[in-house]
Amino acid sequence: QMQLVESGGGLAQAGGSLRLSCAASGRLDRIHTMRWYRQAPGKQRELVASITSGDSTNYLDSVKGRFTISRDNARNTVTVYLQMNNLKPEDTAVYYCNVYLGWPYSQDYWGQGTQVTVSS
Repeated sequence: QMQLVESGGGLAQAGGSLRLSCAASGRLDRIHTMRWYRQAPGKQRELVASITSGDSTNYLDSVKGRFTISRDNARNTVTVYLQMNNLKPEDTAVYYCNVYLGWPYSQDYWGQGTQVTVSS
């Protein structure tokens, strides 16, 4: 019901900025929440930021004040962004876009993941 295409990411120096994008198509009318997760080598995947259909946002404590999640609604696509400022080496991870569809689907969809590497 959903297709997700991620873009952005790459290499940045500590203190720099990157922006991730995730274009979602499909059952846009059933999108409940859009999220960004990340997974560093040897660590569990963690929730970085989320935005609901009502534009309520939440952030991982370690990224508050540095990362901003936002969403742009177009006719056939909803794009969720993650603006990452003041990057730190500990932000290095593969970042995944996630979309949760509400009733009647109640299902998660995942992007392919994009690598973010922050050098000190």
